Amino acid sequence: MSGTGKDQQLVDEARMAFHAASDPASLENAKARFLGKSGLITEQLKKLGGLEPEQKKQEGARINALKGEIEALLSQRREALAQAQLAAKLAQDRLDISMPGRGMSAGSLHPVMTTWQRVEAIFKSMGFDVADGPEVETDWTNFTALNNPENHPARSMQDTFYLDLRDADGLPLLLRTHTSPMQVRYARSHQPPLRVIAPGRTYRVDSDATHSPMFHQVEGLWLGEQVSFTDLKGLYFEFLCAFFETKDLDIRFRPSFFPFTEPSAEVDMRFSTGPLKGRWLEISGAGQVHPKVIQNFGFDPQEVIGFAFGSGLERLTMLRYGIDDLRLFFENDLRFLRRFA
Repeated sequence: MSGTGKDQQLVDEARMAFHAASDPASLENAKARFLGKSGLITEQLKKLGGLEPEQKKQEGARINALKGEIEALLSQRREALAQAQLAAKLAQDRLDISMPGRGMSAGSLHPVMTTWQRVEAIFKSMGFDVADGPEVETDWTNFTALNNPENHPARSMQDTFYLDLRDADGLPLLLRTHTSPMQVRYARSHQPPLRVIAPGRTYRVDSDATHSPMFHQVEGLWLGEQVSFTDLKGLYFEFLCAFFETKDLDIRFRPSFFPFTEPSAEVDMRFSTGPLKGRWLEISGAGQVHPKVIQNFGFDPQEVIGFAFGSGLERLTMLRYGIDDLRLFFENDLRFLRRFA
């Protein structure tokens, strides 16, 4: 077979090998067979060294022409594979404008926030205002104004988050441990009679299945000339009935102690129906506002009397929805949160 015939055969073999390559990696392997360091064209080039000058010139021209033809076939196949890959990607990413649009799922409130809004709405319907205030508080507003003595355990670093900042008296600022400071601020800027609730985030050094270092509270304050424990009991019973949407419940007051109220009580509730039927459940702390706290509000305790109460919003939420682990509220588990969407 002549050189021309052999060259054409080599070109045809290269065309078939390149065409059989279905991806760039396979094409590079086929290229190596013809144009690699040990390829068929390279082997022919290596033999030029043993030829006479005139023959070397002729053979060199032939081999270069052959190499150029095979390289052209290689370039064509590379381009074809690139186009095929692009077409496949475009087909995969193709947007059919005749198809319905992808709907956006609507978000929803966290169950504790739903409770917060529900509590606000109920107390507003009873004539209560809603107070707001800073989460970073002074020692006086958080403790002293509420009749907490200097040696009270709540002031320790084991219970309170202190900041590396000082107030005007040189005492460290802190993250509020309850929402009572908002009541202090509200009372000092309003005149009785007054009714106010103070919902918000609070912070304490505590963390387990029933406690979190950050949690939500709602505290209430009612001050006037003739406000009694009977008013407190009636108000809180009506609130619980509205919140749980049932009157099939009982409440009881157990004697307790809080520095800012005297007398003080723990409030328990009991459902008459449902999975918690018959169990007394602690739901709130309450009491008649201590005379020293009334004075710190700027009022005369001989003329102004009232009561205060406080509940954890997480606690109310857990009882309303039957949740037994506080940590579920803070894990951002969509499977849990979608139950309340």
